[in-house]
Amino acid sequence: MIHKGEKIVKRLINCTCILFMALILLTAGCGKEAAPQGAATTDNSIFETVIKNAKGTTVNFYGWGGDEKINKWVDNVLAKKVKDDYDLTLKRIPVDDIQTVISKLADAKQAGVQKGSIDLIWVNGENFYTAKKNNLLYGPFTQSLPNYMKYVDQTSDDVKYDFGNSVDGLESPYGKAELVLINDAAVTPETPKNTQELLGFAMKYKGKVTYPASPDFTGSAFLRNVIYDVVGYEKVKAAGTDKQKLKEAIQPAIDYLKELKPYLWKEGKTYPASIGQLHNMFADGEAVLDISYDPNAVSSMISKGKIKDTARNFIFDKGMIGNTHFLAIPNNAGNKDGAMAVINAVLSPEIQASKYDYANWGDLPVLDNTKLSSTEQELFNKIPLGKGVIPQAILLSKRLPELPANMVPLIEEIWQSEIPNK
Repeated sequence: MIHKGEKIVKRLINCTCILFMALILLTAGCGKEAAPQGAATTDNSIFETVIKNAKGTTVNFYGWGGDEKINKWVDNVLAKKVKDDYDLTLKRIPVDDIQTVISKLADAKQAGVQKGSIDLIWVNGENFYTAKKNNLLYGPFTQSLPNYMKYVDQTSDDVKYDFGNSVDGLESPYGKAELVLINDAAVTPETPKNTQELLGFAMKYKGKVTYPASPDFTGSAFLRNVIYDVVGYEKVKAAGTDKQKLKEAIQPAIDYLKELKPYLWKEGKTYPASIGQLHNMFADGEAVLDISYDPNAVSSMISKGKIKDTARNFIFDKGMIGNTHFLAIPNNAGNKDGAMAVINAVLSPEIQASKYDYANWGDLPVLDNTKLSSTEQELFNKIPLGKGVIPQAILLSKRLPELPANMVPLIEEIWQSEIPNK
């Protein structure tokens, strides 16, 4: 016989068990609402809310507007993709220097502007460093993008770091670039494999070799590549941001540049002000060496008739500097959902393949090939390699990382004080 007191105790135990199980289920359900940064999967319901909120809106996209081919691709390909997929209007707003956009964001933050007009920015390097340091960017947001989770190698340093600075989900990869050297095989059959061979090349073609003055973006990258080849990346990076220690570390490369200087255009007393000027000099035969941070630039220039079809890329044996450029969302963006939808579209195989085609842009893709289906891989495989272009696999095998962004201006300052007009 069960006594009344025993029945009461049993009922209490049963109720406690039921409540405990309910609590477990509730906790498990809550855990699905937001995948932690670094998780392998994402909750698509979050993105469904994003695209629902973004529908019918306009995204103001601020980025460098100095290349008409890139501008046309954004206007005609990317804009059409987001319109078709998300009913979004993408408004491209070109700028000469993204630093001006970062300054606007800083001013808006100081003025307490909660809802700004800048929704999406094309950024990397020093500008990302400045924006992150001043808390101007929204995020982390990348874990909420299905295409980021599906196609991007989140463990890759090219994705995790931007000029040595941790990305932390505050920007998403847009494309990749790698420095290449260009010559015309019909004019100069030699392709220097290191800085010493480059010195011999300059001596043979005296007055026809030069590079853009820092802080021109490509000229500065070429300078760092010379330093890597002479000193080594690890040694330079280890010197850090103490200017005197950095100067001591790169002194052998500075000495090399001084040795190279008398054989350069105008004996190294002056330098092209921009990479555009060097491109024109190469096209006109005034220079026998060109430089580009776009491996497909040579093919584009050949197709436009600016240079002969005997021009080709070449690289140093020790490697060439490469970087990833990114898309970020300002903290006070008025249309964060729209910006996230655009970034997700950018990470689709269709858009990355279109961007990789040199006829459209020629930008190296950011997707992990092992994460693509055979059909998706074919989108990239069928794109013809442009004239004079080095295959992507070779470029990536020779890819060297960028230095932390706050080291770059220090190197430029050292070059300015040691090389020109000396």
